[in-house]
Amino acid sequence: MAEHADATESVADKRPDDADEAEHPEESAPEDESAAQPSGRRLPWLRTPVVAAVALVAVLGGLAGWLAYHSHQNSVAQHQRNQFVQTARQAAVDLTSISFTEADTDIQRILDSATGTFRDDFEQRSAPFVEVVKRTQSTSRGTVADAGLESESGGQARVLVAVSVKTSIAAAPEQDPRRWRMRISVEKVGDDVKVSNVEFVP
Repeated sequence: MAEHADATESVADKRPDDADEAEHPEESAPEDESAAQPSGRRLPWLRTPVVAAVALVAVLGGLAGWLAYHSHQNSVAQHQRNQFVQTARQAAVDLTSISFTEADTDIQRILDSATGTFRDDFEQRSAPFVEVVKRTQSTSRGTVADAGLESESGGQARVLVAVSVKTSIAAAPEQDPRRWRMRISVEKVGDDVKVSNVEFVP
């Protein structure tokens, strides 16, 4: 009977410990908790640099696009300014280069590059001018010394041109070159640039 009692007590002594282990299974879990954590819990830490990199690429892409657009606009504007100045330079040469042997062709070249009231006025006055040139056998040649953009607004501009003009007349001695300054107004007409006004300035 004593042996049976001892066995009973031994079993009884062990049961509370087993119950505690059943109620608190986490106490018997392995000490290395990192092995039990799902790997997905580390993704937020990895996401931050990835998002930052994507944002940086987007910003740089937008900046590159803006710079390309801005550069293109500057290139277009510079091309137009160059076109204004070049048209004015050529107009100054055409207006001061008239030969009695090719007067009609010279006048037509001026008309082709002109527009508006300036073209109409020049066309009306061209016939008497050509008659004088042919009668006196006059030849003039203009050379541009300098030209620069004075102002620009939209598709219009004013250009200052300094020109040297040498004129010869059949019945007169050779003359010294004359220097003129001209303010030539130009404007966009379709894809072309044409002369809309000419003024002589001191």
